[in-house]
Amino acid sequence: MDVLTDNFSLYAEGFLGTVRLTFFSSLLALALGFLMAAFRVAPVASLRAIGTTWVTVLRNTPLTLLFFAVLLGLPRFGLVLPFAVFAVIALGCYTSAFICEALRSGINTVPTGQGEAARSLGMNFGQTLSFVVLPQAFRTVIPPIGSTLIALAKNSAIAGAFSVTELLGTYKTLSELGYNIIWTFVWIAVGYLIITLSISALFNVLEKRYGVAR
Repeated sequence: MDVLTDNFSLYAEGFLGTVRLTFFSSLLALALGFLMAAFRVAPVASLRAIGTTWVTVLRNTPLTLLFFAVLLGLPRFGLVLPFAVFAVIALGCYTSAFICEALRSGINTVPTGQGEAARSLGMNFGQTLSFVVLPQAFRTVIPPIGSTLIALAKNSAIAGAFSVTELLGTYKTLSELGYNIIWTFVWIAVGYLIITLSISALFNVLEKRYGVAR
């Protein structure tokens, strides 16, 4: 217990760092995921090609390699940002590919007649997708999106290796101070458990309220 009480501020800083990374990366992942899902089902071939390329490249790229590409590659093009922002970009883009595929699977469950009915009313593709298809698709993909964001929270641990303040990185300081490494990781695990259970609870509420009854 001394590991936690003696270093509560350090744990709190790392915990809040992970929460911030998870929150902002989730927002970026959801926004890009929705956009790429729209591209994947768009009637324009070039948009479908962009969506397919995005998903194929990011799903098959190790996250650590993507961190290196973002943190070391973007500054070469004159884009210099805090490491935490680069970490959000890497995590958000990587996770967006999985959000996209979850949404696309949900879109495929919506009967084609729904889209045809919307078009017969004069709606264009964007209106049909936004007001008819996606609201129905989202109801079916709440659980997989929740699981994807839980994975994002755990993947944020990689950011610690790139000088970003997050929970797992606290073990380095505590190890140097001579604290028991086992209890150090126990409290780190508790922190991640709090974050992932909170995300799980949120999506359980969303599923009960908006999910499709089975």
